[in-house]
Amino acid sequence: MTTVKASVPAQPAPPLSAQDAMLENIIGVAIFDFSGLPREYFITADNESTSWVQVVFQALGLKSLLMSSLKLEGFSHICIELDQQTAFVVRTKEEYVALLTRKPLVFATAQESDRFSHWVRQFERLLLREHSRFIPA
Repeated sequence: MTTVKASVPAQPAPPLSAQDAMLENIIGVAIFDFSGLPREYFITADNESTSWVQVVFQALGLKSLLMSSLKLEGFSHICIELDQQTAFVVRTKEEYVALLTRKPLVFATAQESDRFSHWVRQFERLLLREHSRFIPA
């Protein structure tokens, strides 16, 4: 018996959409209620740790303390720089969404930061449940 392998012409991979490119950079997602308690986590195979969620939990607690003590309003997002990663926390109408990114997020302007926050607010958890990279933890 002879086995023959046909060569397959190499085809360039299609370019990633902006959303797919952003999802490639996300290695963890946590959903918090308005009291700052975590409700749901998603991890990826290349980062199964949820230890960063504790840092976000503490930051949300500090934010609540500062806002009530200083009578501040208008929180929209916070960015937490970790050793090699960034946790970006956005307040939506129903909850806080925290995204852990593979690389630190750097925004050149406040408008870029606001656009990213807007993207996170439009983020559908259903996308995470259906996406092959994200695993409910």
